[in-house]
Amino acid sequence: MSGQGNKGTAVVTGASSGIGAVYADRLAGQGYDLVLVARRADRLEELAGKLRQTYGRKVSVISADLSNDGDVRRVEQATASDDSVTLLVNNAGLGGQSVVAIADADAAERMIKVNVIALTRLTRAVLPGFLARNRGAVVNIASVLAYETSFGGIYSGTKAYVVNFTEALHREVEGTEVKVQVVLPGATRTDFWELAGSDIDQLPKEIIMSADDMVDAALVGLARGEAVTVPALAEPAKLDIFLGARQAFYGSLHADKPAARYAA
Repeated sequence: MSGQGNKGTAVVTGASSGIGAVYADRLAGQGYDLVLVARRADRLEELAGKLRQTYGRKVSVISADLSNDGDVRRVEQATASDDSVTLLVNNAGLGGQSVVAIADADAAERMIKVNVIALTRLTRAVLPGFLARNRGAVVNIASVLAYETSFGGIYSGTKAYVVNFTEALHREVEGTEVKVQVVLPGATRTDFWELAGSDIDQLPKEIIMSADDMVDAALVGLARGEAVTVPALAEPAKLDIFLGARQAFYGSLHADKPAARYAA
């Protein structure tokens, strides 16, 4: 898996289609060697072949189901032991729109394993090496639904975890050359929607972004050192206002006595 390119090796999960495949293409074009991770081995191999031919980069594939504990550990071990890895894109994710009372418990568990546990373990696998070499970047793909629960509390909850986890990680690496970015796409045209049992064409066309545009914007944000990138957000001051208000709200949540409104 070691790469000879001057940018090192990028590991991209969920790379067989959609956002992950676009990341793979763009990163190969930027000079990264690649490790592509996804369940569908045939699609991974097809993509890897195209990228090798187009960009002349070294491209390895790992067929893995990130809801499977053993598969996660295989990817974990492969990435942790490879000193050429300089970028991890945690893009793999499962979706589903359902309320808790009728949700399939096994499907919910798989979603949490992929969206939360695999992302956390893979980040933990690469981070010590990044810090030791004072080089590297972690990109975690969340969703604007981290701030909106109408799509179902399970999915939204996993993406809220990704946002909080990545924000804390950004503080953890402060003062180093390691970059951390969380990306919050809105509605993006990929096969994610069909796999999640939803029809993206039920949404207004003017809010649906292409995967190419989404990834290109996210990569610009990464290059600029953004900790939080929201490709559709036209007024970045709104994010600053939101984060500032949240911090002020948190500051009001501590006292040595319950608030007077809770007096018996």
